[in-house]
Amino acid sequence: MKAIVCGAGQVGFGIARALAQEGNAVTVVDWSTDLIDNIVTDLDVRGVVGHGSHPDVLERAGAADADLIVAVTHSDETNMVACQVAHSLFETPMRIARVRAQNYLDPAWGDLFTTGNLPIDVIISPELEVGRAILQRVETPGAFNTAVFSGGRVQLLGLRLEESSPAAGSSSEQLLELFPDLRVAVVGVQREKTLFIPQPGDPLLAGDDVYVVTPGAQARRVLDIFGRDAETVRRVVIVGAGNIGVYVARALERAGGVKVRLVEANKAKAEAAAERLKKTVVLHGDGLDARIMREAGVADAELVVCVTNDDKVNMLSGVMAKREGGQRALSLINERSFEDLREPLGIDVLIDPRATTVSTILQHIRRGRITGLQTLGGGQAEALEGIALATSPLVGRAILDLELPDGVALGAVVRGDQVILPGDDERVRENDRVLLFCSSAMIAKVEHLFRVSLEYF
Repeated sequence: MKAIVCGAGQVGFGIARALAQEGNAVTVVDWSTDLIDNIVTDLDVRGVVGHGSHPDVLERAGAADADLIVAVTHSDETNMVACQVAHSLFETPMRIARVRAQNYLDPAWGDLFTTGNLPIDVIISPELEVGRAILQRVETPGAFNTAVFSGGRVQLLGLRLEESSPAAGSSSEQLLELFPDLRVAVVGVQREKTLFIPQPGDPLLAGDDVYVVTPGAQARRVLDIFGRDAETVRRVVIVGAGNIGVYVARALERAGGVKVRLVEANKAKAEAAAERLKKTVVLHGDGLDARIMREAGVADAELVVCVTNDDKVNMLSGVMAKREGGQRALSLINERSFEDLREPLGIDVLIDPRATTVSTILQHIRRGRITGLQTLGGGQAEALEGIALATSPLVGRAILDLELPDGVALGAVVRGDQVILPGDDERVRENDRVLLFCSSAMIAKVEHLFRVSLEYF
């Protein structure tokens, strides 16, 4: 596949890296010579310096025979025009744009992004994607990572295994013997920065980050057994009244049963948030001011969500929240080098908006009928959910006898409301949703399983 990525920032870099690693021909466009020099040095991609929406620049980038354009510059308008030019002048088949301004995404203008108007196939809103990811953490407060598949019927949870956990030292086989009614599949383990798929008899060790798949209805029980269950979230403090903070507050208002307080340092943004929010208490003050945080009730909060535009403020606000008595802290970060500070600082969850956005974009790029995707372990692995078509090599095979390649594990099969796990005596049927966990090196083979092809590996 030939792809053009407009924008060499963090998201553009992540998309280009993922596509290039899979053998695609990738050209990255950006007006910054420095960014282009860096990306062509670090990745096996071609670089073009110029404005991503200019026809001559897209022509130099190879738009005439490109299969895909992904426009993720910092300008919504540049992204939209780049897709329009790619469609009108070069007939690029697939067009994806990042659009951050919520004004464009108002349902009242739902016909804007259509072929007859602005021909964009997929709109990505980082704020909405990150907001949804935060709300998933609210539902599973003991997990450092949560991904929902098949409309919530299945969840993939990332769980840090503590010494005190009942699961520490046990294998997945032993867990199922101890808890015969437990519906769970252990699909991945990250140990000392290496992510691998464990065998059924491999012990799970304290300090491991364990990835498990379970029916959504059993998520809280799984958290309890792995020693990660936490109190139901009833009180939330949000630091930052940007698009993400306001989106999360409004969603929690609609859900009901949660008291929300929001802290914002900018007076104008605080006033704007207060006008938009009906039940949330909005405080004008600094999230690094202990007095303001106490006034916000952080000592009684089950969750403190730090989502300002400053990574350092988010990290330090999370530290202060825990010091003042907050049970759990979630911080938004853009700088990946901060990830190693999560554990020493005592922050429970870090949300990387780039990783969230890249996962969403890759879902629409992957070959085959992919319906869900989540990148894991810093890009070492992916969880992919796809539809098994009639010609898929999975269809008709017994789940107990599936011969998946090394580096690929079955998470679940979903048929209507039925969730089938790896140990169940069933066969894969046409139109089943199949969730697979795989190392990044095996993504192409996993895609093949969901394609309309009679060939096997």
